[in-house]
Amino acid sequence: MPSLALLVTSPPLLSAVLSAAPVPPPAAPLPTVVPIAWSLAAVQDIPPARAAGEVPPANEIIVEGEVGPPKSDPMERVNEDSFRVTQAVDEALVEPVAYAYRDGLPEPVRDGLGNVVRNLGEPSNALNFLLQGKVGKAFETLGRFAINSTLGVGGLFDFAGRQSFELPYRRNGFANTMGYYGVGPGPYLYLPVTGATTARDLGGSILDQLLLPIAVGEPFNRTEYAATYFVINGLDQRLAFDEEIASIRASDDPYRLRRETYLAQRRRDIAQLKGEPISERDRLWLEELEELKAAQSPAPAPAPAEEAAAPVEPVEPPANPESLLITQPR
Repeated sequence: MPSLALLVTSPPLLSAVLSAAPVPPPAAPLPTVVPIAWSLAAVQDIPPARAAGEVPPANEIIVEGEVGPPKSDPMERVNEDSFRVTQAVDEALVEPVAYAYRDGLPEPVRDGLGNVVRNLGEPSNALNFLLQGKVGKAFETLGRFAINSTLGVGGLFDFAGRQSFELPYRRNGFANTMGYYGVGPGPYLYLPVTGATTARDLGGSILDQLLLPIAVGEPFNRTEYAATYFVINGLDQRLAFDEEIASIRASDDPYRLRRETYLAQRRRDIAQLKGEPISERDRLWLEELEELKAAQSPAPAPAPAEEAAAPVEPVEPPANPESLLITQPR
């Protein structure tokens, strides 16, 4: 059975033992925690510190980019889907019809129909030149319209462009006038029927087509006229841009090339109206398109090979070259 032992010690002896034992040092005070405000975005904006006079390395590359669609194409995903669907429909339907229109009609008939469509757009061209303050070009365009509407039998023949008149065709429209006065293009759009356009260009095109039906009325406000004009103009435009469409399809990024070249072409049109140069970026995009078109165009056929001449037997040199002197005329 366990036992309990009780040790009794006198108070003087216990006091002496406790005074001899080491006393632990006092605990150090806890450090004060100071909150620090820190932002990763703020640090990213600060360039790395360099020593005084230090030159940055020549091989340093700074990459900048944007997240999401570009500002000019906020509906990029929708537009790209529309572009793909439209290209599929074009290859399956529009392109064969345009080629049948080109090959099935004689060239004079096809050119005459295209001339009529262009002639109907001359009033809009002249009006917009006038709105832009280009009075001379406005009257030249009206002269073209009068000559081709009379001598050209309603525009079938382009008499105004011949050497006797020398009045060239100049395309214009309300979209150009809006751009001339500083209206921005707005968001880029790729529509199933219209194709590449912008909000400004779409509105301007609608105004161009409404000019004759509203200002003149019959017969330009009839459905038959609108349908005929739409079909002929659409086929002519498809044939006119056939080489460009083929070049864009053959590129690495057809949608981006179509968007950038269209916007560059429209900025070039507005710059030409203002007499201003185009930007270096637009020039590079347009040059790339021209290079692709040149690569897609068929190479010229080689010239027919000339008949090979009869082989000439080599003449052995004479043993004594000085003997040839007697054959030379004196």
